[in-house]
Amino acid sequence: MLDDIYNKSLDNEITPDIANRLIHSANQFQLFDTADNLRKKINGDVVTFVVNKAIDITDNCIIGCKFCSFRNHENYWMTNEEVLDSISQAKSNGATEICLFGGITKEMDINYYCDLIKEIKDNYDICLHALSPAEVFQTAKNSGITTYDALKQLKDAGMDTMTGTSAEILVDSVREQICPNKLNSQEWVDVIKEAHELGIKTTSTMMYGTVESWEDRIKHLFLLKEIQEETNGFTEFVPLTFLGENNELGKTCHGATAIEDLKLHAISRIIFGESIPNIQVSWVKLGFKMTQLALNCGANDIGGTMFEDKISIAAGSEFGGYFPTEKIKQVITDIGRIPQERTTRYDLL
Repeated sequence: MLDDIYNKSLDNEITPDIANRLIHSANQFQLFDTADNLRKKINGDVVTFVVNKAIDITDNCIIGCKFCSFRNHENYWMTNEEVLDSISQAKSNGATEICLFGGITKEMDINYYCDLIKEIKDNYDICLHALSPAEVFQTAKNSGITTYDALKQLKDAGMDTMTGTSAEILVDSVREQICPNKLNSQEWVDVIKEAHELGIKTTSTMMYGTVESWEDRIKHLFLLKEIQEETNGFTEFVPLTFLGENNELGKTCHGATAIEDLKLHAISRIIFGESIPNIQVSWVKLGFKMTQLALNCGANDIGGTMFEDKISIAAGSEFGGYFPTEKIKQVITDIGRIPQERTTRYDLL
């Protein structure tokens, strides 16, 4: 059966029914092997990574997601000067990408973000991977403009690519339970499609391990695949396992199991095939050993050096700090794979 699945994935013939049957009935180790063989066919033995830094502007936020441990955790707001100083430190460590995001407030309108982005670009030649659909949605609302106009102004100011976070699970019955104040599934899709239309590449993500079912996860994956087939605007897919420390959902939801983590990476590879060729492991969420396992279950990218991920640290991650390039290469070579630095858009360096 799984030999047939391998061919169906390459021929873009995997359906939601097939995916659900695989998750619930297939031998999990055969599933992992099938996904790994697809990875070899699509990406070879190279594992890519980017030298980057995450800058969370503020932990002030009006949204109040039930899975968030970051909101008001330190109650800080970086000045533009502090942001620029942080980028300077990243550049001195060889960073080619800055991930710029943070909490969502009513004060952060289009002028605020455009002024900050222009100041960054006036001072540094670096790829600005910025904001999320939720931040763009609220920025447009704060400014009395459409999300399309907000994206256009952000691009003109110098935003290079956009994150595909704030997706969580793109099933509204789930979102009503875990993030009722955040934009809904269709609004997330609309912002993503508008970004792609404007030539702004984005990542795609899923946060899993709360109240959703496997059927919800599969529905989410096929929605991303549908968008990709229409726009070809996703650079990668990043599964993000739920971390439950210091948040409301963590009191009742215990997160995904290790086997579920690996299954999610594997089924993503099988569903996406070559349509989204890059599956990234979040080492910040999974840790180094689980990252090595996921790289043998369909994934081909290890993300970035990050320097600091305050959001994951607040939720209990023990791996949210700096991941030096040499350590990344070691994690990759220790499993017999080939490390390769890349840009945000997956150009090889």
